[in-house]
Amino acid sequence: MLFTPFKLGPVTLRNRTIRAAAFEGMCPGNKPSEDLFNYHRAVAAGGIGMTTVAYAAVDRSALSFKHQLLLDREFVPALKRLTEAIHREGAACSIQIGHCGNMAKSSVAGGRPMAPSARINLYGPTFPRTMDKDDIQKVSKSFGKAVTLAREAGFDAVEVHAGHGYLISQFLSPYTNRRHDEFGGSLINRARFMHMVMEEVKKVAGSDLAVLVKMNMRDGFNGGMELDECLEVAGMLERTGADALVLSGGFVSKAPMYVMRGSMPIKIFAHYIDECWMRFFVRHLGNFLVKEVPFNEAYFLDDALKFRTRIKLPLVYVGGLLSYEKINEVLHKGFELVAFARALIKDTDFIKKLQHDGGFHSECDICNYCIAVMYTHKAVCIQNEENPDPAIIRMMN
Repeated sequence: MLFTPFKLGPVTLRNRTIRAAAFEGMCPGNKPSEDLFNYHRAVAAGGIGMTTVAYAAVDRSALSFKHQLLLDREFVPALKRLTEAIHREGAACSIQIGHCGNMAKSSVAGGRPMAPSARINLYGPTFPRTMDKDDIQKVSKSFGKAVTLAREAGFDAVEVHAGHGYLISQFLSPYTNRRHDEFGGSLINRARFMHMVMEEVKKVAGSDLAVLVKMNMRDGFNGGMELDECLEVAGMLERTGADALVLSGGFVSKAPMYVMRGSMPIKIFAHYIDECWMRFFVRHLGNFLVKEVPFNEAYFLDDALKFRTRIKLPLVYVGGLLSYEKINEVLHKGFELVAFARALIKDTDFIKKLQHDGGFHSECDICNYCIAVMYTHKAVCIQNEENPDPAIIRMMN
């Protein structure tokens, strides 16, 4: 079943596998790099059905990092070169589009971060301003413009990021949305911005681009969205005409390891931070702010099954898949597609090896080095580093 084709909206994938939209950290100066090109081409050559370029900001105000992709017309030729290379390897290609909201950094975003409510984000730290209605209108339209650029760059699909505590998720969650107008309060109101974004995206995507949405099944902490409201959001997205939902969970600015599981190598995370005061802060308080959440393979499956019973459109399972055995279990429980991140950071040939060995298990040991370095460096497995820093090797041992 894993290696049978699947029609995702207007796009036919050669198999049921997707490279998840995990941040690569490979866009210095906010533009596509040779590292990004080589990585996604290698994943495509390794047999993936569709690879997803991650965390593309829909405009400059959406940026969090100086090595995060900005989906700008200037970079369309470089992205087109990338999509053509992916297609030559037989894979489809998607691009994840989003806005960081209260996690945007003024140094790269060109101004003070915007958010549904002006509440400090300790994980920046950032001090956002409350978005007014003009901001909301402008940002929602920027998603439509991003889809236009994605089409021009040759992408087959777009993935709208509505989870993990980024801007759409910030509007949805009562933790970050304290508004008292038509964009706050009830879930219907908190979902209004998401509907505006989806209207723009679907209008531009038309009949030739697939539209996926990554969404939370839970925010992962007290005071955030729980499963009942997230099920309602999934129903809303189904009615808007999304082609598939990518089911995830967690809040990067509140419960980051709920997203990825395991523990964060705090010393390594701190090692790569440029600012001395921030490095000191992370070293001494990081374990308090970024708490370990136990890892088990397919850790989102129990929650995802609740969505499978309620939602008819295709569902993408993501979260801790490392073995052929568990992948088959997920597919046989009714999920149309499966997505991978760490397994493909460890080995871009992961899918090819699954195809040739029914008992294959990834060698990824969930040390989370790739996560610790991606916010300041690039997402890479330490065992794949060409010239690893000896100090880092000591920290890992």
